[in-house]
Amino acid sequence: MAAPGAEEDVFGRYRSPLVSRYASPEMGFNFSERRKFGTWRRLWLYLAQAEKSLGLPITDDQIQEMEANLDNIDFKMAAEEEKRLRHDVMAHVHTFAHCCPKAAAIIHLGATSCYVGDNTDLIVLRDGFNLLLPKLATVISRLADFAEQYADLPTLGFTHYQPAQLTTVGKRCCLWIQDLCMDLRNLERARDDLRFRGVKGTTGTQASFLQLFEGDHDKVEELDRLVTVKAGFKQAYLVTGQTYSRKVDVEVLSVLASLGASIHKICTDIRLLANLKEIEEPFETDQIGSSAMPYKRNPMRSERCCSLARHLMTLVLNPLHTASVQWFERTLDDSANRRVCLAEAFLTADIILSTLQNISEGFVVYPKVIERRIRQELPFMATENIIMAMVKAGGNRQDCHEKIRILSQQAAAVVKQEGGDNDLIARIRADPYFSPIQGQLESLLEPTSFTGRASQQVARFLKEEARPMLTPYQSKMGVKMELSL
Repeated sequence: MAAPGAEEDVFGRYRSPLVSRYASPEMGFNFSERRKFGTWRRLWLYLAQAEKSLGLPITDDQIQEMEANLDNIDFKMAAEEEKRLRHDVMAHVHTFAHCCPKAAAIIHLGATSCYVGDNTDLIVLRDGFNLLLPKLATVISRLADFAEQYADLPTLGFTHYQPAQLTTVGKRCCLWIQDLCMDLRNLERARDDLRFRGVKGTTGTQASFLQLFEGDHDKVEELDRLVTVKAGFKQAYLVTGQTYSRKVDVEVLSVLASLGASIHKICTDIRLLANLKEIEEPFETDQIGSSAMPYKRNPMRSERCCSLARHLMTLVLNPLHTASVQWFERTLDDSANRRVCLAEAFLTADIILSTLQNISEGFVVYPKVIERRIRQELPFMATENIIMAMVKAGGNRQDCHEKIRILSQQAAAVVKQEGGDNDLIARIRADPYFSPIQGQLESLLEPTSFTGRASQQVARFLKEEARPMLTPYQSKMGVKMELSL
């Protein structure tokens, strides 16, 4: 097959499925070229406005011309200029100057490429967090509602994926919520720790701006402050090289990778529960689980989350390597890598949060299946309670222990070797030794007596920790999430 021509439609060349298939329009726009280069122009405007206010000979006409053309971007011209100049920032300086002839002489005055490049990245990272945080809060809210609804429903616990002491469906969900609450705090911290690079010059010394302002250090500091405020930041980094420290990218992607780990764990649990037929993710009326096996209800949403979460977790390796090899004030081997990994991390986090929200809004719980599994395992777990009851009724602890040990092994043989149901309780009922507690067996086997303080823990955790964290996001929590794919 011949390669598509330049005029071929979008289906004739590779498109990242992160954008074309999964990510939300708002996150896709946040990392789009229109957002990037539109922000560059706004940064040039902020710089010119601040320089004018501090006495540089910049006119109102020049400022107004820049303001009128912030989104009037000729992308074709910019691409041609970059091909000619081999420099993306200067290509856009020329493109902006073309539609702002009066302001052409003062665009990018005193700045270096990282003035627009790095500062734009910091704005986009900040806004990326602001898009993710309400989505994460929405997921926590939906899971909190689910945990509250099923706070009292006993279910078999698992350690080592082997049957363990009972818990409740709601308490297990709170383990998921607790991890996500940690992620919420981490994302908030990472966002709030971001500072603006500001106006620092080619190697971070602000030498070009000190020359522009004829050695006036106060004006240079005020310029830095003014532009920082215009960009919506409270602080700028006091020292930088040519770039802001690439350790910042490490911190940003670390918290996103941690979020990926949380969601991978949650969705793995959901997949295992689906196999047990205890809880399933939503399954639509016309949804097909398998092209060959029409009966299947595969947990494809949870599988998607796990698949993309693995990608998200690996992306943090990129800024780690980049930060470690930045020589002195800067090397350019960071650039191409950061174009990929920063955007992909936020796009991927956006996708798995949207998908998990959809899952959490449509959980299907099968209490009868859960109850049946409890009945299969509870007799063994109840043996300690039975021993205590026999001792209270006058029996000998050691004699009772031996009796139950023998009967338990017989019941286990039925389960493992014959494929039968656990008949330990029937064997205990049939043994005259246990006649003193025959009337207590039903109460001794009540599942709720084995869940400890699970229900109370759910109530306290949701009231004191999970729900209060959601308060800042109440007005921004999304409506019910519908997935297009």
